[in-house]
Amino acid sequence: QAYVSYSNIAALTHLAAKPAWEITGTLDDIKIWTHEEGDMLSLKVEMQVKIPSHLAFSLLSDFTFRQQWDKHFLTCEVLQAVNEDEKIYYVTSPPMTGHKPRDFVILVSQRQPCKPSEPYTVAVKSVTLTSMPPSPEYCRSEILCAGFQIYSDSNSSCTVCYFNKVTSGVMPYLAANLTGSSKSIEDTALECIKFLE
Repeated sequence: QAYVSYSNIAALTHLAAKPAWEITGTLDDIKIWTHEEGDMLSLKVEMQVKIPSHLAFSLLSDFTFRQQWDKHFLTCEVLQAVNEDEKIYYVTSPPMTGHKPRDFVILVSQRQPCKPSEPYTVAVKSVTLTSMPPSPEYCRSEILCAGFQIYSDSNSSCTVCYFNKVTSGVMPYLAANLTGSSKSIEDTALECIKFLE
């Protein structure tokens, strides 16, 4: 367990630190970046939020709030509180046209910064739980590496960076967006900012 939670945080930190992120879109308080490597596409969404970083951290690290702003989360329940920094959640997503709804079993690891210059971190990855085997009505999907880094800008503002290493499982949700036919990433980011503020 210690290794899995460490590797969860490490994978997100490693993804965030990769060079050659390309900016693909900007709105007032939102910047969207992508990073391609082989058949892996990673996404970074940077949001400027007018609340203190510790508050953004407490709101974003509790995934039961997630369906209030992210329409890709239909339901979200805590399956297991491993310790105060690690929880395992069961998440369902609404069906895409012609597909079964998806479900995920994810480990969410949270870390407070050791130094003021470091971000708060909320890392997400799929895990396997024998008590939650795949069910026929859902398509069990995997999150390789996703999460948030939250940097303090001032006492009353912070920068929230959302990362997602995209697999073919998440691709249908993003493909429409990256070709510009849908604005779901921007919309979700705007909803996130509105929820936080």
